[in-house]
Amino acid sequence: MQDLGGMMERTSRHLVVILGLAVSCASAPAETLKLAVGIPGNWDTCIPDVGQRAGIFRRHGLDLDIVYTNGGGETLQATISGSVDIGIAAGTASVFGAFQKGAPIRIIASGVTGASDLYWYVPAASPIRSIKDTGGKTVAFSTVGGGTNIVLMAMLKQNGITDAKPVGTGASGGTFTQVMSGQIDVGWGSPPFGLEALGQGKIRIIARGSDVPVTANQTVRVHIVNERALVERRDAIARFVQAYRETYDYLYDDPAGVKTFAQYSPIPEALAIEIRDTFLPKPAMSPYVVSGIDALTADAIAFKFMREPLSQGQIDELIRIPSRR
Repeated sequence: MQDLGGMMERTSRHLVVILGLAVSCASAPAETLKLAVGIPGNWDTCIPDVGQRAGIFRRHGLDLDIVYTNGGGETLQATISGSVDIGIAAGTASVFGAFQKGAPIRIIASGVTGASDLYWYVPAASPIRSIKDTGGKTVAFSTVGGGTNIVLMAMLKQNGITDAKPVGTGASGGTFTQVMSGQIDVGWGSPPFGLEALGQGKIRIIARGSDVPVTANQTVRVHIVNERALVERRDAIARFVQAYRETYDYLYDDPAGVKTFAQYSPIPEALAIEIRDTFLPKPAMSPYVVSGIDALTADAIAFKFMREPLSQGQIDELIRIPSRR
């Protein structure tokens, strides 16, 4: 009996130690990563916030400090400067060009392939009926080097319009104000922004990103990391990528995902489902592969973001997307 009592005492002590370790791990402070995220409230940039709300990043020992920007151009610059560790939704052509010029950035995930979520609109009373009517008119994009900038330039080129006046107007909300007050002729938008005004008949869509076939298979936005952060915080960056991928699946495959987005945006859940199914189906947001590199490069050179194509060695150095586990 004495041996049994001793064994029980030792077992009890072991359980206390194990439970103590478990509590210690659960309460350990998460490692903070700072993010620049283009355009708050949009589906294509929601994954960091949605994953944080769902506790997915926390399960990987991460806390995200999210700073929102007016678009991909600002996101790219913040990441290059090192003021953030990771940039979400930077224009791919601009990233290629910046890397060619020596910018300390790497691609860690694909953002959006195709441009089905982007659209250009006018007030309902505007005489402009299509993108072909924008000669001499001011046409909005977010920031220089952002995905909206690249897609707009491709659209104008496709339609042979050489005298339109592209203007960087920042985020969707500020752009809408400028359009409705007559400061800008044509605005840009991405769901959920503008869908309510569209339903109320206040605006008309005159062009969509999907009208530009050359962008259909191009990854027009990517997620990037500052090179120094990648070197010094490699494990944290790897955990971020894994948590991002888990949130991507959660957003599309778990009914709770769309509910979380609706709370974040905030919009009715039915509208969130419409955005998911109509504008950005799951393949468009796949984080695993940068597609259409040759076409991207041709556009980047044509629009003067790059001098010449990157070599295969440079592409391998730039694109650091981890393999699937």
